[in-house]
Amino acid sequence: MNRKLRAAFFGWMACAFLALASLSMGQTPSKAPSKTPTPASTAKAKLLDLNSATKEELQALPGISDTYSQKIIDGRPYKMKIIDGRPYKMKTDLVRKKIVPEATYDKIAPMVIAKQTLEAPATKAPESKAPPTGLI
Repeated sequence: MNRKLRAAFFGWMACAFLALASLSMGQTPSKAPSKTPTPASTAKAKLLDLNSATKEELQALPGISDTYSQKIIDGRPYKMKIIDGRPYKMKTDLVRKKIVPEATYDKIAPMVIAKQTLEAPATKAPESKAPPTGLI
């Protein structure tokens, strides 16, 4: 008899466990794709341009104090280098010139960019189309 009670007890426990598991699975929200932008997709839109950011905007970055923000402004312009067809951030400028420590740069690197200003190329003055003098 003891054996029959034990089998019935474990049978009921298994049924209860399965019932609870199916209820909890029905209550979890599905991972359907949403139309709202994800932080990764909006990250590029929110990058702070080091060449045009104000002192206050720079100070909002982690690890950037009043002194570092002024050094960043004084060290402008920064260039975005292209290595292997991919943009390489201005780490060499900021760290090599000792504008910010490397640990601070590592904190702000995903949040900043150095946009390039488009300057008009220098053009030659148009040559006059008058005939040369003295050849008559």
